Amino acid sequence: MKIFPLTLIPNDTRVDFMKMRWVALVAAAVLLVAAVGTIATKGFNYALDFTGGTVVEVRFDHTVAVDSVRERLDAAGFEGAQVQSFGSGSDVLVRLQPRDGQTTTDANNRTAQEVLAAISLPDNKASLLGTEFVGPQVGAELARNGVYAALFVIVGFLIYIGARFEWKFAVVATVTTLFDVLITAAFFSWTGREFDLTVLAGLLSVMGFSINDTIVVFDRVRENFRSLRVEPLEVMNRSINQTLSRTIITSLVFFLSVLALYLYGGGSLEGLALSQMIGAVVGTLSSILIACPMLTFGPLKVTKQDLLPKARDEAELARRP
Repeated sequence: MKIFPLTLIPNDTRVDFMKMRWVALVAAAVLLVAAVGTIATKGFNYALDFTGGTVVEVRFDHTVAVDSVRERLDAAGFEGAQVQSFGSGSDVLVRLQPRDGQTTTDANNRTAQEVLAAISLPDNKASLLGTEFVGPQVGAELARNGVYAALFVIVGFLIYIGARFEWKFAVVATVTTLFDVLITAAFFSWTGREFDLTVLAGLLSVMGFSINDTIVVFDRVRENFRSLRVEPLEVMNRSINQTLSRTIITSLVFFLSVLALYLYGGGSLEGLALSQMIGAVVGTLSSILIACPMLTFGPLKVTKQDLLPKARDEAELARRP
């Protein structure tokens, strides 16, 4: 018995997505060029995770809110400082750019004392646990590892989808995923928002979300190619329409979950949540408007012969007189 059937979109929709495939692909190409151009010309506003800086560890007498510490640092002139709690609720880690670019031990100690004076309160004093300077070479290593992680994911996608479906699907799924990631990354480049490790983690999760959404549509495409005797464009249309409700419901639930993280997760998780929200919207649109249309053009055009279960067909032909 269905107590609460959740269907945002009827299962028998007949939207002609293939009719607008040229418009969708041209718009996607323009957005992709604009995204790459923005990243190449403006770059990213890298946070201390990648550029290096002074790290100050302090302990308060009582539990303290991270946002209040960040506000007091902004008021004292330490704008853009990263603040996060660790250990107990009274331990706080502060990352910030060194004053006047000085990285000597004396300069770090002065910065630590200034931070201590800025965040201490009469009824909740802070004591210094330690301070150190993290060089930019550590940030360069993190950036390099992030690139390696992205390449590992892409190669894994190609191998998995190529083995499960067909190489044309693997290429299209990878291109679509890269499109989603580049559009999301371009937003941070265009707005100048800080690009830190949480944003990098968000981009990697966008890749996973995007490929999952695309595979669901591709799986239905494969089934319909084998069972329906209609033109390829009609197969694509029916596959998108049949998975449309599932795609939108999944994306909406994911978006709302990340929205709650953005609103209530604090400043340290804002970049992660924002990248995932943008990726959810872009990934949903690309799986509907870009992935399937790409399978109808040029060398990537999929035919019924590409998707027939060849081993089964050969066995059936061998049994025929």
